[in-house]
Amino acid sequence: MTSPSATPRPTARTLLRAALDAQRGDDVTLDTLLIPLHSRAFGVLLLVLAIPNFIPVPIGIGGVMGVLVIVLGLEMLIGLEHPLVPARLRRKTMRRTRVEGFLARTDKVMGWLEHGCKPRLTVIATRPWSMVCGLALVIVGFLLSLPIPFTNYLFGVVLLAFAFALIERDGVLLLVLWVLTA
Repeated sequence: MTSPSATPRPTARTLLRAALDAQRGDDVTLDTLLIPLHSRAFGVLLLVLAIPNFIPVPIGIGGVMGVLVIVLGLEMLIGLEHPLVPARLRRKTMRRTRVEGFLARTDKVMGWLEHGCKPRLTVIATRPWSMVCGLALVIVGFLLSLPIPFTNYLFGVVLLAFAFALIERDGVLLLVLWVLTA
């Protein structure tokens, strides 16, 4: 039983929706999505990198996203607590309709991941264990960058799972993902 003063833990969808609602206009900056999740920015960036894998885009986008996932994984692998994102990229805009479309298309998967994700074995989601996560992301990013047909959705789901595990600090899901990646 929870106490009446206890507030529910905000989920990634809730925080992302609040970040979107807080920004006016047709475009959304990466900073808008990173600021509310400051301590969980690696997961947010993985969500952002997963977006193009679910949107019909020209061939080759997996290579670009794969390289960016590798860079993010390397940042975790070397032990950074927060991702290094150049100011120019933080100010980069995305169409609000695309971000909302992504949230709508992945709502069922996100709901399922959030339902299964909760803070457990949280030590696994922190340093030095996050370095193992970085290695796994380097591997997934490499596989995503290969020109293998019809794999973007598969790797997009894997990136979503990694993102939610990092955002929600779910060490159990991270362990499962590490085994799947291996």
